Amino acid sequence: MQPDPSPSLTASGLNLIAQGMTIFDHNLRLAVCNAPFQQMFDLPDALVTPGATFRETITHLAMRGEYGPIDDIDAFVQERVDQARNFEPHYMERTRANGRTISVEGSPLPQGGWVTVYTDISHTKAQEALLRARASELSEQVLEHTEALSATNRQLAATVTALEEAKRQLTQTEARTRLTTEMMPAHIAHVDRDGRYIFSNRKLNTVMPGRPADILGMSIADVLGDFAYGRIAPALTRAYQGEASVAEFTDNASARRIRGAFTPDGTGGVYILSMDITEETQARVALQQTRRRTLAAQMTSGLAHDFSNLLTIILGLQSKLARLPDLPDEAGGLIEGTLSATRRGGELLNAIADMTAGRAMRPAATEIATLLGDVQTLARSTLPADLTLKVAPCHFDGQFLLDPGMVKDSLLNLILNARDACGVQGQITLTASAVHDTWLEFTVTDSGPGFSPDALEHGCDPFFTTKGSEGSGLGLPMVYDMTKRAGGDLKLGNGDTGARVRLRLPLRPAPRISGALVLLVEDEPELRQHYRDMLTGLGNAVIEAAGVDEAIALTADLPDIRLVLSDVNLGSGSRTGVDLAQQLAGTLPVILMTSLAPSDPLYQMASQTAPVLRKPFLARDLTALLQTEAAA
Repeated sequence: MQPDPSPSLTASGLNLIAQGMTIFDHNLRLAVCNAPFQQMFDLPDALVTPGATFRETITHLAMRGEYGPIDDIDAFVQERVDQARNFEPHYMERTRANGRTISVEGSPLPQGGWVTVYTDISHTKAQEALLRARASELSEQVLEHTEALSATNRQLAATVTALEEAKRQLTQTEARTRLTTEMMPAHIAHVDRDGRYIFSNRKLNTVMPGRPADILGMSIADVLGDFAYGRIAPALTRAYQGEASVAEFTDNASARRIRGAFTPDGTGGVYILSMDITEETQARVALQQTRRRTLAAQMTSGLAHDFSNLLTIILGLQSKLARLPDLPDEAGGLIEGTLSATRRGGELLNAIADMTAGRAMRPAATEIATLLGDVQTLARSTLPADLTLKVAPCHFDGQFLLDPGMVKDSLLNLILNARDACGVQGQITLTASAVHDTWLEFTVTDSGPGFSPDALEHGCDPFFTTKGSEGSGLGLPMVYDMTKRAGGDLKLGNGDTGARVRLRLPLRPAPRISGALVLLVEDEPELRQHYRDMLTGLGNAVIEAAGVDEAIALTADLPDIRLVLSDVNLGSGSRTGVDLAQQLAGTLPVILMTSLAPSDPLYQMASQTAPVLRKPFLARDLTALLQTEAAA
């Protein structure tokens, strides 16, 4: 694609105009000027560079004597600045310190700021003076000078027409640029050397909720706040020094993961591209955890097999030894201790197998209050009489996509750990809350002694335990593993009274359909027929597509589509159901289905993009993902 030559052509055209021209924006900073403007006033390069302030220019001219003798330059400059802030259309003529006479004509722009044209009219003024002095004697020369003046006026009119055309082209170019940046799913901005925004699309509060929309002229430090600005300041500093850089951080105000790219503009400013990469980060974390699990499974499977055989041999030999006659009295205790240790080794092997093999995630529409009630019921019977479990009331409307079994297992594990820390009395508290519409956060706190420094650092490491021989060291690692595979995070800490564990999972509302129009995307005709019958049996109307492009076209043409059910692997093209779900993110709920193994990278990517059904599945499995409600 060829670059748009309009900006360079416009600049060349402006430089050919005899008049000087400037455009200042609504923050009194230079946006555009041409070469005759610099030549007319003999200005240094710094004052004709975009971003130079109106105050700097007026101060320079006043100190050089452009306006004649001035008693108080600061007051003079301030008066001019105040007039510029209350800008009105004007035309004036003034004689400069060098004796030349110029006309100054200014007009406001619709988007703020103004355009000014400077014309040297010394020759015209000389003609007018000559006409006045010799009008009675030189009528013939008067006519000639009048004709010359008319020609000058015609030239000036032609120049004004050219300036109007240049203004129109500049406005169109700016409009095209702004439209393009507004269509990007990212915040695009330009800051000057002082860290003030001189350009921005209206996407900052979309990428980083809670920030203002109109930020032109504002400081980037004030707009982002101390925390976020502190995270990007090193990268921004490198960009000011001429080095392109990238920074990633989690915004504490919105809990979003943000990536910012900083590019020097060559004139002392920096271009900034900011994107919300929360979902990308969740998928990346889950994929990394899956790879770790795969490596752990490969390393432990052979060892576990051999170790299991050894334990079997030990059990057999000890059983035979126990049946031998005439054993010393102390042999019975030693044999029983050996058998007990061997059986514990077998239990440990089973726990390792559960952690490395795992099971597929099974998200379902889940009510948070119901889930917490189930956890409270299950945990109550395991707690001593003087150790209470308090479940704080939660305020969630509707249902959310979770694997309820894994969440219950994880919360029970955390509660049992808290029980072991508290002993026979105390209090355990379980809360659930939404964090900026991005995360579902479960917090378990207790009144025990809290985590030791070693536990805070290694608590999620396999086989680390503070319970001595009573602990396997696999409880928290299994919770950590499940949370990471779901795209979430687990944090250990200490509160005011004891330990605190925060478990975060992606907050995804469950789709709501009832008698809805469902788009079915499946490339195999026989399977398409099967799933169509399943959907219609649930009371839904169905429209079909065989590939991603066809599905995208249907969603654009049929606004009544309420849900998309798509296979992950679509043989009709190179694009997958994951691509479809990512393209429709935020516009339509998507459910993916696949026969891929949970360890497959494409399955992991799919599970972080949308709910996934493992093939083959039944109608009740699909129903578990849908929250139906009676038609109003």
